Amino acid sequence: MNYGVVIKVLGNLLLFKAIAFVLPLYIAILDKSHDRLAFIYSILIVLAVGIPMSRFPKKNNRIRAKDALTIVTFGWILVSVFGSIPFILSGSIPSFIDAFFETVSGLTTTGATIIDDIEVLPRGILFWRSFTHWLGGMGILVLTLAIFPTIGVGGFQIFKAESPGPISDKLVPRVKDTATILYTAYLGITILQVVLLYFGGMSLYESLIHTFGTVGTGGFSTRNASVGAFNSSYITYVIAIFMIASGVNFGLYYELYKGRWRKVVVNSEFKLYIAIVLISILLITINMSGSIYNSFSETFEHSLFQVASITTTTGYTTANYDEWTNFSKGILFFLMFVGGSAGSTAGSIKVIRLLILVKLVKRETLKLLHPKAYIPVTLNDKMITSDVIASVISFFFLYLVIFAVGTLVISLEDIGLISSMSAVAATLGNIGPGFGFVGPTHTYSQFTGASKMFFSLLMLFGRLELFTMIIFLVPGFWKD
Repeated sequence: MNYGVVIKVLGNLLLFKAIAFVLPLYIAILDKSHDRLAFIYSILIVLAVGIPMSRFPKKNNRIRAKDALTIVTFGWILVSVFGSIPFILSGSIPSFIDAFFETVSGLTTTGATIIDDIEVLPRGILFWRSFTHWLGGMGILVLTLAIFPTIGVGGFQIFKAESPGPISDKLVPRVKDTATILYTAYLGITILQVVLLYFGGMSLYESLIHTFGTVGTGGFSTRNASVGAFNSSYITYVIAIFMIASGVNFGLYYELYKGRWRKVVVNSEFKLYIAIVLISILLITINMSGSIYNSFSETFEHSLFQVASITTTTGYTTANYDEWTNFSKGILFFLMFVGGSAGSTAGSIKVIRLLILVKLVKRETLKLLHPKAYIPVTLNDKMITSDVIASVISFFFLYLVIFAVGTLVISLEDIGLISSMSAVAATLGNIGPGFGFVGPTHTYSQFTGASKMFFSLLMLFGRLELFTMIIFLVPGFWKD
């Protein structure tokens, strides 16, 4: 392993982390609140560690797959640990385990929280808490690639290891340019939503906070009642539409920019993603009409918002969906295993994997009728390789195994099977709120420290798509 370049890249990542603290520090200084000292000390601590690491000697710039996996995994853990410091130093979350849980939840865009009353926290801390969504949404190392050309030759290995989905293609030949394109679209959508929310009556501060949570599909809010606290249909619809937009493969926005509209319209994953969202909204709206809410428009509004929130693994709420009908809750529960598109900021299994599995089932069924026929699995008129198919099947199996084992582990908390299942599904899928004990009106504060660390591990597993972290359990990984 090229330890020199691994340590150097991790050091550069910490330097970027120190820069990220500047924005919440600015908010704290404007408010003249005590948390400004927490951010100043945090910057000094991160710089004290990051500067020596960034100057660590290296033999060459070559990054192999093993090096990239190490950088991505330890990069996320390192950033989560140091990102916890402002919470601890400010006294907002004195416990390291709780602060680590909150930071991991933010960076992995899960949105699960251990804070029972977020409205008492200083604005600088709340800004940092939500800003972690935006930083982690597209990938902290992809963002570093877009801004700092310090990683060099092995940038694509890091891009592949961190990017969500079974297929990580560069949009243009240079990986740095691909990262720049993705973050340009990311930033453009962010600015547009901030403007729309601001003109909808939100303050600029809260517009930024809720945009970070929407575009990053995270779900942290400044209000205990989440988006429902604003009691505004306009805000509800804007956030719902942008959640759906953030669940789309960001590479498709580049196609739109290039005028290649047909490639977007005929994209199989995009069509299935939109179909799942629309059908789910329709079924829940029909199921709850006249039983839960007073009018069809109110039913549709809440259905749209919660389907968008759960499908894209954002986790915002406008209503206590734990009180919905069993059929509607069942749809939301299954959506927790769907997620958005590959190449988006959404979590969970991803639509593209489900699409490939459906096509694989179709092929195996047809082969019963034509045993000797060669029937390739195709996606957007391109043949899916056997390696990708094997990867999808392995991922799906491993995801279900981790979900099952996780459910058994959390059931030791004696919170009920449904609550245990939804808590694991919500953290592994980077969703946040679940049902029952972890429903939209509850937090994760009642769990033991051991369970919170287990949830933190699940969130990292989900964000890094299992194999990136599982590989460290393979003895052969540590052999040169």
